[in-house]
Amino acid sequence: MTQGSSRRQVVLATLGVAVGLLLAALDQTVVGVAMPRIVQELHGLSYYAWVTTAYLITSTALVPVAGKLGDMFGRKPFLLVGMVGFVGASALCGLSQSMVELVLFRALQGVFGGVLFASTFAVLADVFPPTERARMSGVFGAVFGLSSVVGPSLGGYLTDGPGWRWVFYVNVPLGILAVLLVAAQLPFVKSSARLRDIDWIGTGLLFAGLTPLLIALSMTRDHAWVSAQVLGLLVVAAVSLFAFYFVERRAEHPVVPFHLFRLNVFAVPAAISFFSGVGMFGAVIFVPLLYQGVLGVSATNSGQLLTPMMLAVVVTSTATGALVSRISGYKWLGAGALAVMVAGLALLTRVVVGSSPIEVTRDIIVIGAGLGVTFPLTFIVIQAGLPHRLIGVGTSQLTFWRSLGGTIGTAILGSILVNRLPVPPSRIGLAGTLHDLFVVAAVVAGVAVIASVFLREVPLTQQAESVPEAIEAAA
Repeated sequence: MTQGSSRRQVVLATLGVAVGLLLAALDQTVVGVAMPRIVQELHGLSYYAWVTTAYLITSTALVPVAGKLGDMFGRKPFLLVGMVGFVGASALCGLSQSMVELVLFRALQGVFGGVLFASTFAVLADVFPPTERARMSGVFGAVFGLSSVVGPSLGGYLTDGPGWRWVFYVNVPLGILAVLLVAAQLPFVKSSARLRDIDWIGTGLLFAGLTPLLIALSMTRDHAWVSAQVLGLLVVAAVSLFAFYFVERRAEHPVVPFHLFRLNVFAVPAAISFFSGVGMFGAVIFVPLLYQGVLGVSATNSGQLLTPMMLAVVVTSTATGALVSRISGYKWLGAGALAVMVAGLALLTRVVVGSSPIEVTRDIIVIGAGLGVTFPLTFIVIQAGLPHRLIGVGTSQLTFWRSLGGTIGTAILGSILVNRLPVPPSRIGLAGTLHDLFVVAAVVAGVAVIASVFLREVPLTQQAESVPEAIEAAA
């Protein structure tokens, strides 16, 4: 508990931040269920994918910037701006009269969603001392997993009941509750930073690089990797990010301090997040296709098929947060958990026509159990290993690399599905294609296992005071 804060204040502030995280996380699972009804009413099938892609692009690009600004100016104002903006953008999405409007409002919603994702885990460092931070990281990880369990059912209920617009309107009461709790109870950490301290050039170059990169990766669903559109966007992204790297090396307050990648306690968790993100999205995106296309399981809401996996995430995430600071050799806990996730992906490669749905359920529970450990563990390690002034940068980078890994992984795995699926498609052909797809996902996720072995442990019950101290502690 932070100095000068009562237990009641800490509990209410934490509840407000948790509701804010739930707000942003629920949106990712609730909206997908409503999309067929939205397309039917607004008549814009060609914009179907862009409702999700617009949100993904803006939220991912904002995460590293919002994390840095939170370190500079304090996280409370950014949390409040993120919550208020997210609620307002949600209301606009619900009022949309065309698919074009919905895509634009979803992009705006993603801007504020990125601010929320960058701030929620980082704010734990402002509210809790290192001795309690591990437990709360596990709780917040469980909130994220729980949203994936509740989201599909809630989305289906709202779509079939009051209508698809309430998929967005439901954010309003949740958002108001979160704003009131955070505004009244979350302590504000004063800062001496000024607007002129913001790295405006670096921020612009980062957006100029990430936006075409994410659009190009999203376009691979219906464009070849060597198409002029995809290659052109990738070239623009490469040039912009190359320029961003050189600008950041000379900036006084860089958005991404590249010298941190020399820190084991920063670079290894980032690598784990990136490569495990490929495996996670491989399961989330393609397991429903395995259930329905190969095993013939019918489901009006395919997202519910992933409920056992997400429940496993909730259980192991909560347990990890409660136990990790008491365990010596916690890097082996992380390596073992990642190996369990890879084993689950490997088991999915064995599913064929005629396999029991129970086998797939078992496999995704194994994947979820491994993921549930790595979520809080990577956040805990980075928050203990970096000085407080870099907590926002560190935690936002974890979120960013996990999202980027998932985006790249989805693009690559989706290309495998499109290019290797026999024509005409059949259940047997789909089973063979998904076998290859899960093999690739398991191999890439295996890189995260290798990376975790090289993690140098730092004490989880104390806070590094400076970057040199973090280097020394990790040596």
